[in-house]
Amino acid sequence: MPRPFLDEAHIHPAIRSNIAMHQQAIVQEVMTAIRDNDVVVVGMGMNPFPRMARKALDDAGQAYRYLEYGNYLNTWRERNALKMWTGWPTFPMVFVKGTLVGGAANLQALIDSGELKKMLA
Repeated sequence: MPRPFLDEAHIHPAIRSNIAMHQQAIVQEVMTAIRDNDVVVVGMGMNPFPRMARKALDDAGQAYRYLEYGNYLNTWRERNALKMWTGWPTFPMVFVKGTLVGGAANLQALIDSGELKKMLA
């Protein structure tokens, strides 16, 4: 399922490094967490959906790593870099074994169907 990206040939050479390095610290932090943990939830404060995802995992007895980045009032630029990296438009972003599975509702569906256990087996 390819998403369209602006071809590098259409980006002026003088700004390519700006684009490549934009907010990469947050992306690298999430990538490291995904590498080191079976389940990662990336969220933000003041948003109820990351809490729902964490509660669903707690109720299922599944360990996870939670990363929280700001809230509605701050750090939107950093969170935007994660949205651009994943293509997922909302928080939370839930990763299972390195695969983006969606948000809280998607996670709950995986738990309810038994698919989450299969993915972690």
